[in-house]
Amino acid sequence: MARKPVTTRSGRFLRLAGMTASVAGQYAGQRARRFLGREDDETARSESYSRMADQIADTLGELKGAVMKVGQIASQTQDFLPKEFSDALQRLQKEAPPMPFEVIVRQIESELGKPVEELFESLQAKPYAAASIGQVHKARLFSGEEVIVKVQYPGVDESCDSDLKQLRMALKLGGLLKMPKESVDQLFAEIRIRLKEELDYVNEAENLALFRDFHSEDDWIRIPRAIESHSGRRILTLELVEGDHISEVTPERYDQDTINRIGHRIFTMMADQLFRYQCIHGDPHAGNFAFRPDGTIILYDFGCVKKLKPEIVEAYRKALVSALEEDYAALDRNLIALGARVESQPAVDEAYYAMWRDILIQPFQSDTPYDFARSELHKDVAAKTTTVFKYLDYFKPPVESIFIDRMIAGHYWMMKRLGVQAAFRADLELYLRGERPD
Repeated sequence: MARKPVTTRSGRFLRLAGMTASVAGQYAGQRARRFLGREDDETARSESYSRMADQIADTLGELKGAVMKVGQIASQTQDFLPKEFSDALQRLQKEAPPMPFEVIVRQIESELGKPVEELFESLQAKPYAAASIGQVHKARLFSGEEVIVKVQYPGVDESCDSDLKQLRMALKLGGLLKMPKESVDQLFAEIRIRLKEELDYVNEAENLALFRDFHSEDDWIRIPRAIESHSGRRILTLELVEGDHISEVTPERYDQDTINRIGHRIFTMMADQLFRYQCIHGDPHAGNFAFRPDGTIILYDFGCVKKLKPEIVEAYRKALVSALEEDYAALDRNLIALGARVESQPAVDEAYYAMWRDILIQPFQSDTPYDFARSELHKDVAAKTTTVFKYLDYFKPPVESIFIDRMIAGHYWMMKRLGVQAAFRADLELYLRGERPD
């Protein structure tokens, strides 16, 4: 039997507190067994991790909101988490369990101040999509225009701070937070800011208009327009712009040339947002993109947008240039300017930088097309993560550029899932010189 949806702050707190207590108890049991010399074998440890991970994923998916969004971000780290956790959290990137239609109707009427019968000619009860902080339903305006209505789940915005505190405690007590407290503080502070923005649909409507303007000359990008008369802080009505989910980009409908063209366009779009507009789409998971066989890319969900400081973009550009040129002394200085390196610490061993440079440069190594489908770059990175501990005091989370890294990681996984084969070195060098490919 499905549990009644949680729509109050106290209900969310109790559900998260129960999850935290259970996860902490399981982790404490593991620690106790190790202390007593009864070390779990690999199978038993994996089963224990799976139970913890499933409980976290199920609770976050049920509650949605801030905690589910953080779970989605965590799932994008793939191999950097125990496999059992990354596998479980991957479920949060897919369709979330829907909220009952009567709850959605009450939210629409409360926000827009009219019965749904006076707002829409029709409103489909079956969700078009269910995401972390809102649910989408197809509708038709009285003008005859087909639209989608994005409805924020009740109680999500008021519970944001409490949710984040509970989730942080669960991860800490579950032994999953390995970063220093200062780094965790900075990370959660940045996530909180972005979530507060994402919970404001008026802000998202403004972001939509901004990015439609950015990409007005790119006829291969489609971004839905907002219908202001049917939108508010917790309701956002958009024109219906449909395309294929990444799982539907199959060889039967998309040949390799089209996939490669889409890959080049994804790179161009990402580089334009970073270097030209200094404002990036900060939630680049597959559910926020759609594609068409003519090579069109459709962008959805502009709640999470990061406006970058010019000096951060310049420091990022200089860091990339110095890495490409293997000038590791300059790279060290640029990482300090970026806020990623602790200035008071001595210079980092150039061999350490060279190791990471040789891994991360793989897609840009030459003018020969890189086969993202066969890429194991993420595994190469995961294999070297233990080396980070040697320089733990030398680096800190670059708060201003966290979402740049998230954007790049998200696009890497899309390129991999699409099976793009493309060479980006020449295009990257143009952007780094302040130019743009034709």
